[in-house]
Amino acid sequence: VQLQASGGGLVQAGGSLRLSCAASGSGVSIGGMGWYRQAPGKERELVAFRSSGGSASYADSVKGRFTISRDKNTVYLQMSSLKPEDTAVYYCNVNRIQLGRPIRNYWGQGTLVTVSS
Repeated sequence: VQLQASGGGLVQAGGSLRLSCAASGSGVSIGGMGWYRQAPGKERELVAFRSSGGSASYADSVKGRFTISRDKNTVYLQMSSLKPEDTAVYYCNVNRIQLGRPIRNYWGQGTLVTVSS
C-alpha cells in the first residue's frame, strides 16, 4: 500500500485547510482510515478516524472544527477554525484488510500544517 498525502500549508488562525490522503495498491482492500498529528516536542496523537463502516470519531480538541470523510480509498480531513495549537505534522494512517480483518497498518509521509496567530 502506498499513501500519498497532500494539502498542508501555512494558514492564519481561523482559517481552513483540507488534507487528503490517497491509498493505492494492486488488489488491496482498505479498512479504517484516519489522521494523526505530531507537534514539536509532543507525542503523536489521533485526530480523527473513520471506520470501514463509516462511523467517525474525533479527538476532543478538534470536535466541531474538523471533519473526516472518505471517497473510496482517499481520506480527507477538512479543518476549519484552525488554531495555532493545531500546528503539527499530520499523518494519515490506514488499515489494510483481508477477509474483513485488519492485517497491516500503514503510515503516510506526513504533511505540515502551520497555523499562525
